[in-house]
Amino acid sequence: MTPLVNSEVGRLREVVLHRPDLELRRLTPANKDTLLFDELVWVGRAQEEHDQFRGVLEAGGVRVRLFADLLVASLADEAVRRGLIAAVVTPDVCGVELVDRVAGHLADLEPADLVRHLIGGLTVAEVPGAGEGFVGGVLGPNAFLLPPLPNTVFTRDPSAWVRGGVVLSPMARPARRAERRLWATVYRHHPDLAVPEQAIWYGERPEDYFPATIEGGDVLVLSERCVAIGLSERSSPIAAENLAARLFAAGAVDWVLAVDLPKARGQMHLDTVLTVVDADAVVLWPRLLDVARVHRIDPTVGGRARVREEPDLVRALAAGLGVDTLRVVTTGADQVLADREQWDDGNNTLALRPGAVVAYERNVDTNRRLREAGVTVHTISSSELPRGRGGPRCMSCPVVRDPI
Repeated sequence: MTPLVNSEVGRLREVVLHRPDLELRRLTPANKDTLLFDELVWVGRAQEEHDQFRGVLEAGGVRVRLFADLLVASLADEAVRRGLIAAVVTPDVCGVELVDRVAGHLADLEPADLVRHLIGGLTVAEVPGAGEGFVGGVLGPNAFLLPPLPNTVFTRDPSAWVRGGVVLSPMARPARRAERRLWATVYRHHPDLAVPEQAIWYGERPEDYFPATIEGGDVLVLSERCVAIGLSERSSPIAAENLAARLFAAGAVDWVLAVDLPKARGQMHLDTVLTVVDADAVVLWPRLLDVARVHRIDPTVGGRARVREEPDLVRALAAGLGVDTLRVVTTGADQVLADREQWDDGNNTLALRPGAVVAYERNVDTNRRLREAGVTVHTISSSELPRGRGGPRCMSCPVVRDPI
């Protein structure tokens, strides 16, 4: 199917997931904070929970594609493999004496093993002879020459489809920036997912965009004509303006809704406090109505955008969705419960179709409220997957949705 995402809730046809593996086994008490995890993860249980998530999607008729498989297919050509290795393994990464040894080791691996280490990391001990030189000897056998990328499980952030194009996200945190190179390899070289450069709305250049960073958790396709962008601790107003300009120039949207969020880990992306659950309904963290500032961005002649502040988030969302009245489901009967379930991604649902979502089973109150509002809720186990602070929407990159 040709990639196309015109909404948050049109029937989901195709999605990219990443089944967690070696990269989660690399988490330790010493590195978990740097790698953006709150706790260590029981990897086997996390894989079981992820397999259940995949099963729910496939039972609903969704084609699930695994990111590691896409990357393996994209590296079938030796020139592409060597080009990626050369981009990843540089003297700044492992030192001038080790660079050829590490690159040669990776080049000798089968594509599936190469991908496992590009995502899961590579230690000094895993490269024959690497411990004999200065860098390897000082760092020690367990040090990483390539760091693990445990946040790869959250496929939404580095790759967000808007209409027929994709945001190839320049990520805010150093621990996640290497993910964009891997996704770029897929979008340039995969047999059926390669896209022309003009279909990359943002992030097409290889260089660091900082501070103009944006992540897919802050990009919600409200309708064919409107995209919402969260201004969060991870996505800057600079990137939001630049993305809006690209979308306007391509005629992809008529206007953009920018939602200014608290700059805090608990509300790191827009989809941690708000997701769309039906053609006319959202689930949101109730405090969002008090703390968010909302701006409407419209294009004007000459390329300079027209911006105005929207006093009412609910009315602005209704306009973005193209409905007269918006149904709002909130997390929690009181502030304490709302904050607890928001922290556990109660708002981070993934729509399978209008009025049917996947959610974590642990958010009992929010799921009850959704069902009372007429939304079908498919729950998945959630003892381990939430430890990286991400729910079903975070863990999924929709590629094809039906119109609504």
